[in-house]
Amino acid sequence: MEDEEKRPLLDLQPSGSCKDDDDDGKNINGGGWRACLLILGTELSDCLAFAGIGRNLVNYLTGVLGESNVAAARDVSAWTGTCFLTPLLGAFMADSYLGRRTTIVVFLSIYTMGMITLTLSASFATPRRASSDGNANTGDGVLRATVYLGLYLVALGVGGIKPCASPMGADQFDDAAPERASFFNWYYFCVNVGSLLAATVLVWVQDRAGWWLGFGIPAAVMAVALGAFLFGTRLCGLRTSQTPPGSPLTRLCQVVVAAVRKRCVELPGDCSLLHQLPDGDHRIIEHTDQFVFLDKAAVIVDDASPAASPWMLCTVTQVEEVKMLLRLSTVWPTVVFFFAVTAQMPSTFVEQGKAMDTRVGPVDVPPATLSTFEVVSILLCVPAYDAVLMPLARRVTGNRRGLSQLQRLGVGLALSALAMAYSALLEASRRAATAPTSIMWQAPSYMVLGAAEVFTSVGLLEFFYDQAPDAMKSLCTAVSLVAVAAGSYLNSAIVAVVAWATSPEKGGGGGWIPDDLNQGRLDCFFWLMAGLSCVNLAAFVFSSMKYSYKDATN
Repeated sequence: MEDEEKRPLLDLQPSGSCKDDDDDGKNINGGGWRACLLILGTELSDCLAFAGIGRNLVNYLTGVLGESNVAAARDVSAWTGTCFLTPLLGAFMADSYLGRRTTIVVFLSIYTMGMITLTLSASFATPRRASSDGNANTGDGVLRATVYLGLYLVALGVGGIKPCASPMGADQFDDAAPERASFFNWYYFCVNVGSLLAATVLVWVQDRAGWWLGFGIPAAVMAVALGAFLFGTRLCGLRTSQTPPGSPLTRLCQVVVAAVRKRCVELPGDCSLLHQLPDGDHRIIEHTDQFVFLDKAAVIVDDASPAASPWMLCTVTQVEEVKMLLRLSTVWPTVVFFFAVTAQMPSTFVEQGKAMDTRVGPVDVPPATLSTFEVVSILLCVPAYDAVLMPLARRVTGNRRGLSQLQRLGVGLALSALAMAYSALLEASRRAATAPTSIMWQAPSYMVLGAAEVFTSVGLLEFFYDQAPDAMKSLCTAVSLVAVAAGSYLNSAIVAVVAWATSPEKGGGGGWIPDDLNQGRLDCFFWLMAGLSCVNLAAFVFSSMKYSYKDATN
C-alpha cells in the first residue's frame, strides 16, 4: 500500500460510488448514504449508551454505591469532563497511527467492555447508604472498583468514536457534494435521538425495572453496533483511509522549528522560489499571504537543498497546514462562549424553573424536564434546515451549502444572544408578577437554543472537518468537541465571578443568584450573558471577515 501522505484523502468520484483500498489492498466501491447509515447507527448507539449513563449517574452513585450528594456530583463532573477530553487521544491515534476505521473498531470494543462491566456491577449490587464521612461504605471496595472501571472504560471508548465517526461519514462524499452538509445535520439528529431515548426510556427502565437492565440494554446495543460495524463495512462499501504514516504533529513542529531557526533570513519577493512539492503532486496546497513569518520555514538558503533536514527546510504545503490551524484558532474561542450560554439549560434555567409555577394542568412538571423542548426543537429543525432552508438559501446565495460555514455559525451565535435576552425579560416579568408565572414560559428559551445548536454545533463539526488539514481531520474534530467542555468551565467561572462581585460580602452568598431567586437578580445575570453574547458575536464577525477559506466555495 502506498502511504496516505502520497495520495489524496478522498478520490474525487461521484457521491455514493467511491473507490478506496481495504485492508487487503483490494478496491471496494461504495460510500455515500449507504455507508453513512452504518456510521449514523454507530453514533446513535454511542449517544444512547453515553446519555443512558450520564442522565442518571448521580442516582446510581448515591443509591448503589452509597456516595453522598457532594461526592456523587464531584465524581459525575470528573467522569463527564474525561469523556470530553479523551477524544483528543482517540483523534491523535486515528490521525497518526491507526486510521479512523481501525480506531473506531478498537475503541468501540473498549466501550462495549465498559458497558458490560457496568451491567455486571449492577447485577450483583444492592442499595447502600453513605457512611458517616460521606463516602461509600468501606466494604464496597470491589463494587466501587468495578463501577469506576466500567465508567472509565466507557469514557475511553467515547474518545475513539466521537472524533472519528463524523469525519468518516463526511469522507463518504466528495468535497463538492452538498450531501456532505446534510450528513452533519443528520449526524446531530441521531445524537439527539439517542439522548432523547436515554432520557425517557432508559431512565424509566433504570428507576422502575432495575439498574442491571438499564445498563444491559445499551450494553447489548453497543455489542450489536460493534458487530455491525465490523462486518457491515465491506457490505456497504465504506470508504476508508489507509493507516497514516506517523504523527502530523511532528510535521507542524518542524515548520515552527524551521521558521524560528531561519528567523533572520529574508523572504524572497516571489513565493514560487519557496520550497514546494514537485509540480503535479496532488497534495500541493497553494501559498497564502497570512502568517508570513512561517514562510521562512520554506526558504531555501545557500547551504540547504531539497534533501535537507525537515527540521530546517519544509515545503509550502507543510507551512500552509500550520496556517490552516492558526486560522481555525481565531474562530474557536468565540464558539466556546456559545457553549457557555447553552450551559445555562441544566443550571440557571432549572433554578429559574424551580421558582415558577410547575403545575401544568393536573401535572407537576419537574423543571429539568423542560430540556425536552431543546431536543424536540433540534429534531424539528434538522429536517427543516436540510429540506427547506438549505435549498432556499442556495437559490439566494448561490452557495452549494446554502449558507456559508461561517454564516451558519454566526446565525447560531445570534440566536443564543436572543435566548438570553428572552430569559432576562421572563425573569424580570416573573419577579414583578403578582401571581406565579407558569414554567411553560421557559419553553421558548429551550427551543431557541435548540435551533441555535442546529446552526452552531452542527456547523462547527462541518467547519472544523472541512477546514482542517487532510492529515488532522479527526484531531480538529476532537478540538471542536473540547469547546463544549471549555464552555462549561467558562460558565462556571462566570457564575463564580458574578457571585463574588454581587455578593453583599465578598465570598458570601446572595447577590444576583442566591438560593431564593426572589431575593436576587437572575435577570441581570441573563442580561450580562446576552450582552457578552453580542460582544462575542461582534468578535466572531470581525474574525470571520479576515478568515480565508481553505476552499473558496465555502
